[in-house]
Amino acid sequence: MHKLLKMAVQQISLIELEQWKRDQRQFILIDVREPHEHRTNNIGGDLIPLSELNRRFRNTNPSTPVVFYCQKGIRSQIAIQRLQQKYPDAEFYNLKSGLASE
Repeated sequence: MHKLLKMAVQQISLIELEQWKRDQRQFILIDVREPHEHRTNNIGGDLIPLSELNRRFRNTNPSTPVVFYCQKGIRSQIAIQRLQQKYPDAEFYNLKSGLASE
């Protein structure tokens, strides 16, 4: 298992995320999968592959809650743990079980 997975991250279920959308809550949605995966199936948001996260996330304003997702919730959890070190006050959420939860 990847060493970063030892750190805890906040989780959000797909049902909770859908409720946020219905409530028109402000948040940023980021898919950390590869472009071919995003084209096949996605729930919206910006595509920032995990391999490009450090370079491309600095253009994002983490003063708004940010929800990360991937296929199974592992890559998105790694993304959050990488960013928590740079943005300790940011509100990051991992889509629990990723798209596999659909």
